[in-house]
Amino acid sequence: MDVRREVWQVYRESLPVLLASLVGGLIAGTVLGSDAMTRAFEQFPGMWLLLPAFLATRGNVYGSLGARVASGIHQGLLEPEFEWQQRLVNAVVASYVNGVAISVFIATASWALLALLGRDSASLVQLIAILLIAGTLTAVVLIAGLLTLIFASYERGMDPDNLVGPIVTTIGDIFGVFFLYVALVTVGVVL
Repeated sequence: MDVRREVWQVYRESLPVLLASLVGGLIAGTVLGSDAMTRAFEQFPGMWLLLPAFLATRGNVYGSLGARVASGIHQGLLEPEFEWQQRLVNAVVASYVNGVAISVFIATASWALLALLGRDSASLVQLIAILLIAGTLTAVVLIAGLLTLIFASYERGMDPDNLVGPIVTTIGDIFGVFFLYVALVTVGVVL
């Protein structure tokens, strides 16, 4: 394949996903800026501190999963199908554990930093509960959405590597913000 055709293929596959990512970012920002979200964040001091880290790690953890799965398919180590494949299961479980563990770490580090700075913070239990709920729900959606995207794009002759990054960050931002709100409301009622 010559360079011009290869560049055009990457552009053709990436542009729609990048546009969808732009729209997704606007949706996540709209939800984040809503009065309901602002009130929920005010109920639990410290949420504004941990929000960027929480959203960034969704892309980092699950972007790595996407890259691992896409590489496995390109190398012939994985089939682009929802069936029991030990390599796929291992990658999904490792990503899930990393995503949940990093959520707990973010909550703990944010709480400790706020305490060190002498600033108001929700309790450590509340912050951990919020991020565990949001992290777990986001993980389920990201893993299912990411694998579906990778498998479907590969079956249609597209290169999943062109799609994984923008889709992971978009799904992570939209559902991360939404599930943070769900977690805030849940913890507000329970704790």
